[in-house]
Amino acid sequence: MPVRARPAAQTAGPACAPLILPASPDRYTTHCSATQAHRALPCVRAAASLRVGRRGGEVLTRSGRSVVRRRGIAATRCAGRLPATGGLVLLALLFSAAVDADAEQRPSPPNLILVLTDDQRWDELGFLDPTLDTPALDALARDGVHFRNAFVTTSLCSPSRASILTGQTMRNHGVIDNNSPLPEDLELFPGRLRDAGYETAFVGKWHMGGEASPPRPEFDRWVSFPGQGSYLPTDMLGRPVMLDVDGSAVPQRGYITDELTDYAIDFLQRRDPARPFFLYLSHKAVHAPFVAAERHASQYGGAEIPVGSAAEDPGGVPIWVQNQRNSWHGEEFAYHSELPLAEFRREYRRALSAVDDSVARLRQWLRGAGLEHDTVIVFTSDNGFLFGEHGLIDKRNAYEESMRVPLLAVAPGRFPAGGTRPEMVANIDLAPTLLELAELAPSPQHDGVSWAKLAAGEELPDWRRELAYEYYWEYNYPHTPTTFALRTPRYKYVQYHGVWDLEELFDLTSDPRERRNLIDDPQHLSIKVDLRQRLWQAVAPRQGDRVIPLGRKVNQGAVFRSRDGSPAAEFPHSWLRSGHDGDELEHLVPDGPAKEQVVRRLHEVLRPEGGPEADVGQEPPAGAASQGDPPPP
Repeated sequence: MPVRARPAAQTAGPACAPLILPASPDRYTTHCSATQAHRALPCVRAAASLRVGRRGGEVLTRSGRSVVRRRGIAATRCAGRLPATGGLVLLALLFSAAVDADAEQRPSPPNLILVLTDDQRWDELGFLDPTLDTPALDALARDGVHFRNAFVTTSLCSPSRASILTGQTMRNHGVIDNNSPLPEDLELFPGRLRDAGYETAFVGKWHMGGEASPPRPEFDRWVSFPGQGSYLPTDMLGRPVMLDVDGSAVPQRGYITDELTDYAIDFLQRRDPARPFFLYLSHKAVHAPFVAAERHASQYGGAEIPVGSAAEDPGGVPIWVQNQRNSWHGEEFAYHSELPLAEFRREYRRALSAVDDSVARLRQWLRGAGLEHDTVIVFTSDNGFLFGEHGLIDKRNAYEESMRVPLLAVAPGRFPAGGTRPEMVANIDLAPTLLELAELAPSPQHDGVSWAKLAAGEELPDWRRELAYEYYWEYNYPHTPTTFALRTPRYKYVQYHGVWDLEELFDLTSDPRERRNLIDDPQHLSIKVDLRQRLWQAVAPRQGDRVIPLGRKVNQGAVFRSRDGSPAAEFPHSWLRSGHDGDELEHLVPDGPAKEQVVRRLHEVLRPEGGPEADVGQEPPAGAASQGDPPPP
């Protein structure tokens, strides 16, 4: 039988003891805050200091934080009894009122939910693409802030996930491919939250360290699976798929997106209501091979699905891009499948619909629990995905469809509803942002910075003006070379390491789809040289002893090509010797103003009469939107 709570005026003292509280709507009680317990302050509260109200069986304080969620949930009360002397009782009550008033002025840290999808590109949102149906994600954009220029610093599952947890770039955290484990000496931001009193849970795809997924000490609750996991509860051989639930093997029961959401809501229901929580829901979806939930199996059946094509590229394409088109990561032989690319993307979108349902369920639960206004939701992806653009599929490369991701943030009372931000933000910014929202300082190891003030509507003139990108060649997927890139609000410069190939330079204002390579345009010579130097400055000084761009060889690699596909690319004609002095000047003389002047004069002499000249402009001011930006939601 539950113990009846004493009236607030009869309890005092610093010690907090467990108490099972009744769920009667007529009784209101209190609990010691973590700060009060730590400082051994009296926990005396008057009944008038409580908000008279209930939501779904919850007792709410004025701040809206739940005190009692349901019958049988343990809360705390202050043990001990006030002295009988009336003056001391009054003094204690006055002191408690002062503490309460101070607490009311300092709102408690919010609950935090991070929802991560897999391989969801930046524009795969209904409010950006009318051919797509994502009502719950669209609602996040309406109710919160949309960062329309969000990126990852490496477009690959494990490196990006490590960047999210550590706030570091790949060259610093050392997770260089999908088989590398997370180094044990790095601080993960959920551990900081847990140390600060948050109850933490990880639910979903971990995918760092090959096929292992053991529980991590940063999380109070752990639900995961080895490697990529499975959409369905049986594998291709009919064997049951197992989940790791707090270190125990538990059979997967149903469609994975729904089941992970079930586990997430179970954590929310079972958590300690006296503590803030952090939930990291990391979906398997929408990673290939795509499998839709049964309820979405016929969705988009008659719809025209847009895809890209190599035919849209006018020229100036690197050899590796041309060769990849007829491979595992190419539009002609996508994942060694003969499925038309439009059908390939149709299945992708069907799998995404279950993620949209998941977000709707989470928000519905928060509303029912009265926690919607106490909870920050951040939604993003580990990387993007190409569907035929440049003749490619997959990620890894530095094209916009690969390195650009969705980023939505909802925080009632903190972030304005329907806001959009044009600044460049990245996955390395998530750790410092969530720590700032939890009122915790960033870590010295962080390469990223918090965007919380941007989301709140503040203007930050010193916000980053460039972002470096890196990807290291993998033996198992040899189609994409080691890639380094620098993106600014207007330009993107890409350099391929270890192959005999072209660099790339794009003006994202006039060419947001990156169709015209300006690397050999004499009018962009100064910009090319400048961005090349800035890329080196951004990447080289931070290289550490962890970085070895050589993956472990675990199989032959996905090296097959279709017999009737496109042939291997020809060597770039621009690299054939011309017999003039520029041949020697270009590669023997270091970059600099004098060389630039000579090369520019050579271009002028060799350029055909009446040849085109590019419109070369300056970077737009901070916060300015480019012509390629999508309209606000």
